Amino acid sequence: MAEDRETKAVLFEDEVLRDGLQMETRLFSFEEKVKLFRLLAEAKLRRVQIGSFVHPKLVPQMADTDALIRHLGHTPGIVLSGLILNDKGLERALACGLAHLSMSVSVSDTHSRKNANRPAQEALASMVLLIGEAKKAGVQVRAGIQCAFGCVYEGMVPADAVFAAAQAMVHAGADEINLADTTGMGNPRQVRSLVREIGQRFPGTEISLHLHDTRGLGLANMFAGYEEGVRVFDVCAGGLGGCPFVKGAAGNVPTEDAVNMFESMGVATGVDVKGLTRVVDELELLLGRQLPGRMTRVLKAQLPCNAP
Repeated sequence: MAEDRETKAVLFEDEVLRDGLQMETRLFSFEEKVKLFRLLAEAKLRRVQIGSFVHPKLVPQMADTDALIRHLGHTPGIVLSGLILNDKGLERALACGLAHLSMSVSVSDTHSRKNANRPAQEALASMVLLIGEAKKAGVQVRAGIQCAFGCVYEGMVPADAVFAAAQAMVHAGADEINLADTTGMGNPRQVRSLVREIGQRFPGTEISLHLHDTRGLGLANMFAGYEEGVRVFDVCAGGLGGCPFVKGAAGNVPTEDAVNMFESMGVATGVDVKGLTRVVDELELLLGRQLPGRMTRVLKAQLPCNAP
C-alpha cells in the first residue's frame, strides 16, 4: 500500500543560525539573529539549531549563543537545539535549559584534531560519557557523526568506523543518529548503503542526515536517504554555511530548495516556502551577496511585473 502524505512527511532542522553563520566574517548582531529566528518561525520551521557552545575566540559568531537561547525561551511549535563538542559546552547548554542537543564528533582523526583539538577516538569516548549525562538530565540527544561519507584530508572513511561510533552513541542513550557529510564528498549510492546498514544495525533509532552541497549532490543525496527511510534532514536557508575546518566545504542544502523538492513530490514538509524567501532576502541584504539557493529566485521571477 502506498504511504499517505502524513506517513511520508519529513522534518527539517534549519541551521542558518549555527552552521550558516559560523563561517561568515561579518559578525551578526544579537538583534539580527533574533529577527532571522522570527522569520524562520513565520515560515513554520519546526526545529531550529540556534548556535553552538564553543569558545568565542575560535568561532566569534557563536559568542552570544547562551544569551540568544535564553532570550528566545520557549517558542510554541518549535524545538530549539544547540551543538556541543565538549563538557564545557554541555554545561552551558544545560544551564540554558535546552531540551534538545546535537552532540557531535568526527570519525576522521585529522578533522577531529582540527575541529575539536582531539584525536577521533578520544573525542568519541568523551562524547559517549557526555551523552549519558545529557540523557540523565532529561535531554533529547541527536548524536552526530561528522565526516561519515569521507574526509578531504584522509579520503574515504571506513564504514566500520562509522558503525563503531554509532554503536557507542546508541548504547549511551542517543535518540537519533545524524550522519554528516561534512566535506560534501558523499554520493547517492554511498548514502543509500550507509543509511541502510545503520538502519539494520540499530532498528528503532531515528536516522537523520546533514548534507553539504559542496559538489552539487546535496538534493540527490537527500532523496537517496529519503528512499531508505530517513525523515529528518538538516538544511540551511539560502544554502549558507559549511565547516570552517574543512577546505572548500561551504554550502548546505538550501531549505527552500529541499522544501520544493519534497512538496513537488507530494511529501509534506509543513514549511512555507514563500516565507523562506523572506529569510533569504534578509540574509542577502545583510551579507550583500546572492546566496546559492534557487527557489527564492524562481518565486521572484513568477511575481507580476507590478508586484511590490
